[in-house]
Amino acid sequence: MRVNYKNNKSWHNIRYGSAAFVLGIPTIPLLVMLPPLYADTLGLGLTSTGIALFLARSFDVLSDPVIGYISDNLNTRWGCKKPLIGFGTILGGTGLFFLLTPDQNISIWYLGLWAIVLYFGWTLVNIPYLAWGASLSEDYHGRIKITSVREIFTILGIITAVAIGAIAASLGYSERGALKLVAFVVLGVGCFLFVILLFTVDDPTRKKPISSRKQNLCFLIRSITTNKPFLLLIFGWFINSLANGIPAVLFILFMKFILEASIVERGLLTFIYFFSGVIGIPIWLLLSHFIGKHRTWCWAMFLACIAFIAVPSLGPHDIFAFSFICIITGLALGADLSLPPAIQADVIEFELFRSGKDCSGTMFSIWSLTTKLALALSVAVAFPVLDSLGFSPDFLKKGNNLFALSIIYAAVPVGLKLLAIALIWHYPLTPKKQNVIRQILERRQMKGPITS
Repeated sequence: MRVNYKNNKSWHNIRYGSAAFVLGIPTIPLLVMLPPLYADTLGLGLTSTGIALFLARSFDVLSDPVIGYISDNLNTRWGCKKPLIGFGTILGGTGLFFLLTPDQNISIWYLGLWAIVLYFGWTLVNIPYLAWGASLSEDYHGRIKITSVREIFTILGIITAVAIGAIAASLGYSERGALKLVAFVVLGVGCFLFVILLFTVDDPTRKKPISSRKQNLCFLIRSITTNKPFLLLIFGWFINSLANGIPAVLFILFMKFILEASIVERGLLTFIYFFSGVIGIPIWLLLSHFIGKHRTWCWAMFLACIAFIAVPSLGPHDIFAFSFICIITGLALGADLSLPPAIQADVIEFELFRSGKDCSGTMFSIWSLTTKLALALSVAVAFPVLDSLGFSPDFLKKGNNLFALSIIYAAVPVGLKLLAIALIWHYPLTPKKQNVIRQILERRQMKGPITS
């Protein structure tokens, strides 16, 4: 019997989405602060740090599809999602602690090892968690509400991390000291919110398959990769994630070397950016009801492009001007976080329509892998390219290629986002088509599974 969440949507969505608060807290520390910490403060260098993090992410090429398949097929007394999430929180918390609290004399192997532990734990949590959310609504617009609640909590977690950094700076802590505080906060809050998730939110009953034929992982991946809307969305998402990842990993360096911003000013600009993301989510949610999710996402990406065009003209102490850019790009971030996962839920339903199989875990594993590879490439490409063009945190301002930093920070993302817009603009799964698919699925499930 299927679980009906319609009678208690809001409270159930909050209990589900609040766990994302914990996942959001380490986002900025890991993506923005961690690479400069190991490359600059701990002296591992830009190229070595970039390669180490990329190789650690490459491990996910093997782990993500396997975890996705297990998430789709696991059957225990505790459900199909909760055991993976529970184990992942322990493993990921351990990796996060050691990664954010390194000693001064560490090697590249230390970075690589604990990055792999963290990433694998993150996979065990994130893939079942996302697949879980996709099952909470069958409505085209209802899925945006679920992802919006989850991503609002994610951004609130990110803002909390920024606040921790600002408070730490005001108390005289270095950025390295702030990372240690983040590690302790994540572990403490995580114990509380993940207990709520695991013990108060029902592990959803898997959709009754339309086909009863057993399929292995390789067969499922072959089937999924012939799903044209899925491929179109994945390529658009990958390109846009790369466009977001490059300025994210260079954010601290840009503020430090181009704007010459203080630690307090950096914290304030980061807060403005992510707070604007929270404000943007309901705006894009409302707009999507009129023009659809994919067109709304495209307009948000175009808005970010307009803002980025002005970045190369900025110089020392242009904090006020850059704050407006942070507001605009932050608003666009709200669409990046809430709309694509909601579109992915539509694609999962389309795959059920095509193949008769609920492949939500496997599909979100490919989604997760794509995100990780984009972020890993952001570090692996941006840092070595900057190195080769004559920029280094160790160089004096006079001998540093600051122009290269500005161009890679702003111009490259604009080109990538325009490419993503071209891919997504004519996306085929509209609200009308999705409603037709839902009606056909309901009729099929009333007839029972197909056997062979």
